[in-house]
Amino acid sequence: MTSPLLLLHRGAGGLTPVAPVEFDTLELPASPNTCLVGPASYAGPKHLTHAPWPVTPAVLWATLNRLAAGFPRTWKLGEFPERAQAQWVERSALMNYPDIIAAEVRPAPEGAALLLYSRSLFGWSDLGVNKARAERWLAALDAALQP
Repeated sequence: MTSPLLLLHRGAGGLTPVAPVEFDTLELPASPNTCLVGPASYAGPKHLTHAPWPVTPAVLWATLNRLAAGFPRTWKLGEFPERAQAQWVERSALMNYPDIIAAEVRPAPEGAALLLYSRSLFGWSDLGVNKARAERWLAALDAALQP
């Protein structure tokens, strides 16, 4: 169970160290407070689909990290370069609720694909916050990687 004392911290403070997300075996919770994005070729469950970008995985990885560093109230929690995966916490402006965002870049025949998983640590419903965040991150990537 996540402690409400976590709300007293700022940034990544109070959060336990992260382990890589195993996207290939990830089971989504029954609660509606998550959003998982993947390419159409991703065999697992997903809420949204996004086509691969026509860039190399290295370019997508660098762009993802640059953009994430500039999002408001967002701090990196962990990075696993060997699997091109990183995780961030984004805290809500009003209540300081921490949400976790995990992203993994994968090579694709068309270039580079992204698995993006945004989830709340508190509550059952998030009123669409995680889906809106995933769409915001995807839109930022689309704009940055536009030919």
